Parts: sequence; C-alpha cells; structure tokens
Amino acid sequence: MLALRLKLRSSVISARRLPITVYNNSKTCNSFKPQILNNGNILLPRCVHYSTVTEQKETIKGQSEKREFQAETRMLLDIVARSLYSDKEVFIRELISNASDALEKFRYLSVSAGPESPKLEQTDRPLEIKLTTDKQNRTITIQDSGIGMTKEELTENLGTIARSGSKSFIEEIKKKGADEASSIIGQFGVGFYSAFMVADKLEVLTRSSKAGSPGYKWTSDGSGTYEIQEVDDVPIGTKIVVHLKTDCREFADDDVVKNIIKKYSNFISSPIMLNGEQVNSIKPIWLMDIKEVTLEQHTEFYKFISNSYDKPRFTLHYKADAPLSIRSILYVPEGKPGLFEMSRDSDVGVALYSRKILIKSKAENILPKWLRFVKGVVDSEDIPLNLSRELLQNSALITKLRTVLTNRFLKFMVEMSQKDPVGYDTFYKDYSIFLKEGIVTSQSPTEKEEIAKLLRFESSKLGSGVRTSLSEYSKRQKDDQKCIYYLAAPSRELAQTSPYFESLKKRDLEVLFCYEMYDELVLLELKEFGGKTLVSVENDMQKDSSDSNDAVIGSDGLQQAQVDELIAYLKSNLVGKVFEVRTTQKLDTHPCVITVQEMAAARHFIRTQAQNLSEENRFALLRPHLEINTKHPIIKKLHKLLSTDKELANMVTQQLFSNAMVTAGLVVDPRNLITHINDLLVKALEKH
Repeated sequence: MLALRLKLRSSVISARRLPITVYNNSKTCNSFKPQILNNGNILLPRCVHYSTVTEQKETIKGQSEKREFQAETRMLLDIVARSLYSDKEVFIRELISNASDALEKFRYLSVSAGPESPKLEQTDRPLEIKLTTDKQNRTITIQDSGIGMTKEELTENLGTIARSGSKSFIEEIKKKGADEASSIIGQFGVGFYSAFMVADKLEVLTRSSKAGSPGYKWTSDGSGTYEIQEVDDVPIGTKIVVHLKTDCREFADDDVVKNIIKKYSNFISSPIMLNGEQVNSIKPIWLMDIKEVTLEQHTEFYKFISNSYDKPRFTLHYKADAPLSIRSILYVPEGKPGLFEMSRDSDVGVALYSRKILIKSKAENILPKWLRFVKGVVDSEDIPLNLSRELLQNSALITKLRTVLTNRFLKFMVEMSQKDPVGYDTFYKDYSIFLKEGIVTSQSPTEKEEIAKLLRFESSKLGSGVRTSLSEYSKRQKDDQKCIYYLAAPSRELAQTSPYFESLKKRDLEVLFCYEMYDELVLLELKEFGGKTLVSVENDMQKDSSDSNDAVIGSDGLQQAQVDELIAYLKSNLVGKVFEVRTTQKLDTHPCVITVQEMAAARHFIRTQAQNLSEENRFALLRPHLEINTKHPIIKKLHKLLSTDKELANMVTQQLFSNAMVTAGLVVDPRNLITHINDLLVKALEKH
C-alpha cells in the first residue's frame, strides 16, 4: 500500500502514511474528489498519477555542491545524449537496465557478504523497479530498491561520462571468481545520459544499502555541470525523475511507456511496476532448462515474438558456452512464407538480447539473409556492442556467432529431416526457395555443402513424387561413378523422354530430375557435393561426344561419305545458327540434339535477358552445336532429300534445329514455331 502526506488547508486533506484505494478505472477525470472512509483509507480516482502520491517526501539537508562533469567538454555530453541513439524511447530501456543492475548487485552482495563486507540494511525489502508517469507535470520516474549509491559512487558513476559502475563491479567480483556478475547488464556507462535526449532536467535521489549511509540528490540539466546535496528520508535504492521536454511529453503517457517496456525490457527478471501494475510477465524461456520448457510455452512464446497466430513447425532450443556464450531459441513457422518474407528486402526475424535486454528486434547480422524466415531470440553476453547497444559491429566475434548459429541450425534441420521425413517434406515444399538462395548467395563452400544436405530431388531410380537427398544418391552410387548427374526438365515425363537422358539410362546411371527453375542454377553454383562433381547430363553428352565425324558403318546407318555430305549441307543451311555439326552415338530414339557450353547458364540467359537481343545475337552468344544420330530414320531420309527435294530438305532441316532448341530449353517463345510447322505439313502433304 502506498502512503501519502498532504497538508490540511481549507479543503485539502492532511494525512501521513495513509493507505490508498482506487475506485475509478476511467482514464480521465474532470473532477478530483478524494473521499476519506471510516477506516481512514483515502479513495482516489484512477486517473490520478501515482507520481503525485509519494511514499516519502525527501527533505533537503545539506548545502548544494555545484560541480563540473569530469569529461573534457560539453560537446561530449551532447554527443552521448543527443547523437548516440537513433530512437529517443531507448532512454527508458537504459534506465530500466541500470535499475536492474542495481537490483542484481544488491542480490549478489546480500548473499555473498563476508566478514569483511560492509553491513547492508533492509536485506528483506522487496526488490522491484517502479515507473511512475505524470502527464500534468511532464515527468517520468524510474525507481529501484537496489544497491543505491554513496556520494563517492554518485560522483564517479554520474559525474564522469563513459565510466560504468557496473563494469567496475563486474571486474571486482570476477577477481573473486564469482559468476553472478553475468546477470548485470550495463557495461558502458553512458545509458543514463540518454535521458538528456528527452529531459530538461534530471534528478537522482539515492541512498546506499550500506548501513548508516545518508541519502543524496544529484541534479543536472545536461549543460555540463551538476549539483549534489545531502537529503533525508530517501529510501534505499535509486530514484530518477526525468523532467521531460515539451516535445517529448508522450513519454509521460502510461500506454506509451508500457509499450516501450514490453518492447525492450519484457524479460527483466525483477518485477517492473508501472503506476502500480506489473508490466513484465512473460518468462525468458531461452534461459530455462531445455527439458523444462513445455510445448505450450514454446507456442505462446513463439506467438509473442513473431506477432503471429500460427505455431512453430520446428523448434531449436540451443545453449552453448564455447566458443561463445549463446542462449537461443529458433523457430521455423508452421505457416507458409508470405510475399514480404520472400522478398530479400525483408528483415531477419531474430531478436538479439544481452542478458534479457533487447538490443535489436531484427538483428540482420546474427543470421544470414537467406534464413530470414526463422523466428526467435539470441541472447549472448559476448556480443561486442557500440556504446548505444543498437548497432552491431561487424567484428570477428559477430561473424563467429553467425557461423555457430547457422551451422547449428543446419545440423538441426538435417536431424529433423531424418526424424520426421513427412514433416520435413512439407517444410521443403514451403521453404526450399530459401535454402536454394542460401547456396547461391553464400560465400562459404562449407556452408554451401551443409545447406545442400537439405536439398531434395526426384530421381530416375525412384518413383514419381518420391524425393531423395544428395547424400542418399551418393550412397546408391556405383563404386566407379565419380559424378552426381542431374537433368533439368519441366516435368518427369519430359525428363524421362529427354534425348540427354538416353545415354545415362543405357548405362544404368541414376539421374536427379530438376523440375523447378532454380534447381539447375543451384547445382551449377554448388559444383560438388561430398567430394563428387555435380554434372549436368547435357554437359556430359557434350564432353563425351566424338570429336571426329566417324559414323557407324552398317546397313542401319549412313556411310561415311553420306555423313560428310549431310554435315556439310547442315552447316551451310544453318549458318549463323549452328557453330558446329557432328555425329553422336548417344542417341537412339531422337534424331538430333543441341549442346552448348554451360546449358544451365544459357537457359537462365534465355529466360531473363534474351528478349532484348536479336535472333542473330542470341545465336552468337549461345554458339549451339548440333549433334545428329545417323541411324535415325529422319536423318537418313533427310540425306535422300538432298538429291530429290531440296526445298523440303531445307524445311526439315530448319524444323529439326528448332525442335532441338525447344528440347534444350533455349527458345524464347516456342509459339513462333507453329507457322514453320504448318508450312512443313503443307509441303509434306502436297503429293497426297
């Protein structure tokens, strides 16, 4: 219960340490009519801010001492107070952090005090942080019941910019081998001065918990000087009264303050009371024992941090002490990614904390961009921060943190793919695009290979709709097979009937089928997996094709002279389109095939850039090679047409080339071929 002191003059009530009862829940009151009950209680409207009702009124005792900040110039104070932070609201976060530090220091000293330690007062008092807003007087007050400060500490900690009492405290107790210092947040000694972004004046009232310590009042308007004077009736702990500037009056609004507390300081271990109501209620479950966190807690926490209504699909609760101190929870959402998440402009959805204090709600440096679909929190006391705690430095430690988290997440997803193949298959359908982006954008060959373990493809050795991994493919390989073969096609049917697949099918080699447009580019970028080269069957055909024009001599094929004649004709007829014509023995059911250097890159070029080039320039860049099957009926018939119907031979030649380009996926718009097909049909049917 709060107590108040009011002087009784005319209609004003005089009371001392009387309990208060609130009877009106409305936000506004036009008439303030307190009532005294028979039991002595005072009824106050809800709209009255508690800052007008103080537990005790401090009494000025000593004379004021005016001092200058020990920092060299006022400019330094201006930089700290006005230029260091990007958002003014963070001053609340910083002051709460300082208050939390003060409570943690007191907790530590109260349980570890030795014979030589100073005696502490009121060790059984409630340890909490109280915030009070007063719109009328334009103030916000932050008060803690922590360790408090002596006059010397007040001068050292607040009189010298960039000197941190917390940092000194940690250094001191770590010399004694204590680990409890890890719960102390403040490290840099400038967070307090962030209040000058919003304040005309700051008042600090503090009394050390050391027995017999007097209270002191510290006052400054941020102009480079401060005053200290002794005061009576100061409770143990520290109270900071922020007198807000006119344009910062919104920070005296309890709804605004409540939202800021929930945003930055929701997981502080001590209770945070705002105008008598506790604001922080959700536990920082990433610090709890992994086995103690229930599925329901994960679901509730996921919804809180992701601001969504679905559930986590996969949950990684990860803790590590080496090579870095990491406490983290990473979630894969159950829902499908939205359009904004698909965009690379979307932020990574992981929040960064330092000892339960929010540093950045979307920390883009902690996970790579391709993992932006992951939600969660990462808490590490090893993170190197700049003085504002807002901008992460691109240091070796940050890189190491990102590497550790990424590798652990990838390992976790590989484990999930084995433990829950059905659930992983659903995940892959929804999120495979991010994995492929990771391979294309990652600069680390090791990371590329780890991501590649999560890729899935259909295979010529498995049934339709069944996907396999690169690792499983490798296990099924023959001992003498040095490559992993893949083929890009729009569908399984087209892949199985592709002329490029015929040769490997005859050799009984397994081929991975890539149906999605990015699969081929991903494997092209990956280059190898498990020490084995990834080879497109189209490039395999080009590599192993005969460099000579020796044809198979026999009754079912053309003779060498006929082959030479036909090749010379094709080169002449397709000049400007084909840059080489040769024979191949890898085809059975197809008359010819087109090969180009790096077929995947060529197809990507056709899809994205070829529309802006003329046909002549496209062929000049692609430099396609035509390979013919001299045993095929169409090729043999074409040779006869050279002497019987030159016009039809020309039309058949052009159509064969167009068909091969379509099969290779190198035609901008196949609808343009319909006219040529109709002309060919008319010519072929003239004699019937």
